[in-house]
Amino acid sequence: MKTIQLPFILKLTLVLISVLCIGYLLVIGESIIAPFFLAFLLALLFRPFAKYLEQKLKFPRLLSTFSSVFIILIVIVGLSIFFSLQLSDFSNDLPDLKEQFETVFDDMQVWVENNIGINATKQFDYIDKGLDELMSSSGVILSFTVGMFSSSLGFLAFCLIFFIFILSYRRLLYNFLIHVFSNKHSGIVKQTVSEVEKMTKSYLIGVSIQVLIVTILTSVALAIFGVKYAILLGVLTGIINIIPYVGITLSGIIACFFAFATNSPITALYVLISYIVIHTIDGNIILPFVIGSKVKINALFTFIGILIGASLWGISGMFLCIPALAIIKIITSKIDEVKAWSEVLGEGKS
Repeated sequence: MKTIQLPFILKLTLVLISVLCIGYLLVIGESIIAPFFLAFLLALLFRPFAKYLEQKLKFPRLLSTFSSVFIILIVIVGLSIFFSLQLSDFSNDLPDLKEQFETVFDDMQVWVENNIGINATKQFDYIDKGLDELMSSSGVILSFTVGMFSSSLGFLAFCLIFFIFILSYRRLLYNFLIHVFSNKHSGIVKQTVSEVEKMTKSYLIGVSIQVLIVTILTSVALAIFGVKYAILLGVLTGIINIIPYVGITLSGIIACFFAFATNSPITALYVLISYIVIHTIDGNIILPFVIGSKVKINALFTFIGILIGASLWGISGMFLCIPALAIIKIITSKIDEVKAWSEVLGEGKS
């Protein structure tokens, strides 16, 4: 069969059109594709557990699946109870925090007037304008909060439903994936599926260990400096630290804000330094140790992936972008025509 050679500009045009079409499909299919992808990752993680229950303990397929679902629900309920109790303590301390905020605000007001030259009257005018704008947009903020909460519940519900189906029909899906390609490619497909499964387990287990270690380090550091809600801030830091760079930065700002408002500016500085040290330990010791090289994506494409994930699926896209890039890295490494993408996604050689 004669191969048709297309001009480079035509190839580039087709590639760009394909990328735009895929991106559009990902955006309009967010409510289905995002929970499905997370359910797929969790199903790969729980497959050995379900297989053990079925082969060793002779559990029916449905019972082994719901045993896995039960474990996931225990984790979700446990985190929900923890945050509810912590937020309840936080609400009880609001009057004391209000007084501390007012004290800090008064000190800042004096500093601004003495060093910048803006008197108290002008400062209050600026604050009043800001509060008016905030109050005028309170309806938007409330609707956004309610919408985010309801969408999170919907995301979780769809994820659990997909998880049940994927884990129940895993053999059927695996055979379909093998048979959809020609026989001469079956070996490569099986190897790719195996590597994706190992990578997923390595990533999810590694991330869980990373969350635990970062939570402990952060909680201990904040407790040493006397920051209130050290455990709550530590758990929050450990969870959102899953988002590379962005997570540790956002959690660090929140922790410094609490340290500044409830303690002193020097405490906030100590907290900032501790977050920088923890991030350095996490990036250079914890992350390389607990997560294998198959998941390792260089900093450039990690940052690009976070931006693309956020623009496509919001917060869930920021969490899911790294395993998605790792899967793309594995798949492209098996195809000669696109192997360059696997190399550019990796760390490369110095």
